[in-house]
Amino acid sequence: MDGAGKERKELSAAEIGALSHLYRGEVYRSTIWRTRLDTSTNWAVVTLGIALTISFAAPEASPLPLVLVGVLIVFFLMLEARRYRFFNVWRARCRWLETHFFAPMLHDGDLHMEEGWQKILAEDYWTPHYHVSMRTALGRRIRRNYLWILLIQAAAYVGKLLVHPKPVESLSQFISRAEVGPVPGIVVLGLGALYCVVFCVAALMSYRSDMRRARARGSSMG
Repeated sequence: MDGAGKERKELSAAEIGALSHLYRGEVYRSTIWRTRLDTSTNWAVVTLGIALTISFAAPEASPLPLVLVGVLIVFFLMLEARRYRFFNVWRARCRWLETHFFAPMLHDGDLHMEEGWQKILAEDYWTPHYHVSMRTALGRRIRRNYLWILLIQAAAYVGKLLVHPKPVESLSQFISRAEVGPVPGIVVLGLGALYCVVFCVAALMSYRSDMRRARARGSSMG
């Protein structure tokens, strides 16, 4: 028993070895899912690159591909957010082992089993669950990658309207260039602005939520 009246448990060499192998397995799984995150981001970048190539191939080329690629970017974002929720589970478990198993052992040679960290880890294995919501995952991926992709897409679209087929001379001409078939240019631009605002608001809300979580968190669990 320690001074607080909690029972202290000792791990055998075999149990410590098993935890070490468990950590290696979780690192491997987090690495695999990290690679999958990068893959979906690469797909978004490549499709945007193709849209840029088509739209800027000639002054007379339509800016429509830069609009339609937004649908693919949203699809890749949703896919990546789902993958991030899986990745975050393995990452959190690795971090939990690092801060409660390896760090105490390296720092003062004591696993501090009285803190009950092993029970929390066991519960996570018995009843696996996501550690972040879909909204949080979306916001984090937007902040990390997709906000920059969005900025490039928006800047390229506006630039295309401004300079092709010749430099714009008035606001009405700029709006008329944004027309897509029977859809007025003002509507297309309005939807584009809403698209950008939704991305930015999601990123901001996610940032504020993560800051609140960081201030309120009493443990190192991710």
